[in-house]
Amino acid sequence: MEFQFDLIVVGAGSGGLAAAKRAASYGAKVAIVEVNKIGGTCVIRGCVPKKLMVYAAKSKKNMDSSEGYGLKSKGISFESNILLKNVREEVSRLSNLHRSSLSKLNVTIFEGLGRFITQNELEIICPKTKKILNKVSSKKILISVGGIPKKLNIPGIDLAWTSDDIFELDRFPESILIVGGGYIACEFASIFRNLGTEVTQLIRGQHLLNGFDKDLSSCLEESPTFNEINIISNTQLNSIKRVNGDLESTLDSGDKLLTNNILIATGREPNLLPLNLEFLKLKMDGQYLDVNELNQTSNANIFAVGDIIKRPNLTPVAIEQGRVFADNFFNDLKRKVNYENIPKAVFTIPEISTVGLSEKRAKEIYSEKNIRIFKCKFTPMSNTFKEKKSKCMLKIVVNKLTDKVLGCHMFGETSSEIIQMLSISLNAGITKKEFDITMALHPTISEEFVTMYS
Repeated sequence: MEFQFDLIVVGAGSGGLAAAKRAASYGAKVAIVEVNKIGGTCVIRGCVPKKLMVYAAKSKKNMDSSEGYGLKSKGISFESNILLKNVREEVSRLSNLHRSSLSKLNVTIFEGLGRFITQNELEIICPKTKKILNKVSSKKILISVGGIPKKLNIPGIDLAWTSDDIFELDRFPESILIVGGGYIACEFASIFRNLGTEVTQLIRGQHLLNGFDKDLSSCLEESPTFNEINIISNTQLNSIKRVNGDLESTLDSGDKLLTNNILIATGREPNLLPLNLEFLKLKMDGQYLDVNELNQTSNANIFAVGDIIKRPNLTPVAIEQGRVFADNFFNDLKRKVNYENIPKAVFTIPEISTVGLSEKRAKEIYSEKNIRIFKCKFTPMSNTFKEKKSKCMLKIVVNKLTDKVLGCHMFGETSSEIIQMLSISLNAGITKKEFDITMALHPTISEEFVTMYS
């Protein structure tokens, strides 16, 4: 069979774009298929628009708490329609930049829904009319369609928003119920609250951010922002109905809540259903496509990267997976993705960052007697004259037997910028002694990482 392309990428998100561009740069004939705007979750409805909203929330919070510095901010109002409009314009600009870069590399762009008809062929379907627009074939096909928000199976769920809907709003609501305790839920709770919306957060467990180091979760719950959020724990949402223009939520406790809107932020799942994969009988790992270290599925010419495989679902990880795939199969470089010490951040206000093992996980692996914890908690100098003072928390997890640093965790301003550099140190195998002999830069928050001795 003669193929039209060397590579077809299904999904123009971070991983797919990285693979398509890298493969095309090596001279491969590449096509990319996308049913939405080019850019994927991160650019269109995730990292980028969300972080722009975080900047707005930080700016408002700083304005509201700067009188101690002699800055009078009375009379400042927040116009959410301006922010939302500007966010959408920036997203469109970035999407167009990606489109332009694909064109410069002679990557063919097919707009529509890609569905498998054989292991080497796809049909491109118009999502509105369901009409078949094209049929294309390729030696290799890379699936990078990303994830979609999970929806609860309860009455009235279609009345609620998901995180994808937030960026399409005209204005922010006056009150909102956010269902979920993970990073997406906490980030939006922080954004909405700091921009003036009354927030209630419903979590099925006892604490926010399950899976993160416990001290990080505690610091977030104790912060000024989350002290202003009504957190209802150990509870689930049973149903939703409209009442006089608002939404009434019924909880499993029998209690009822009335808010303008509801955001369901209970996680994301692979967006595989539209691809018509069933007849290929690809091996699965739960709800994810099973791949080997080359990101190859059980079908030798079909590959997968990003949020549809059981690896850390993070933008830089997907980008590296895409590039490594292209390097290996279109330039014979024999590379592997390094999954060790991947830094993570939660962009609440203040923000959370982490790299390496949590205290709990370190003790599970090495036993409690072999782990030493270094921790400090303090009010940063930037909050000296503020009425509501957020604290910082820095924490180092160390293996007593080797002195090797196993994990670093931080709650506080600029923590994501700091943890990025610490991830380099952990990858280099840094020890606690090497932290100790490093000269501090004063006065900074990050100096506490090299001055903790107990």
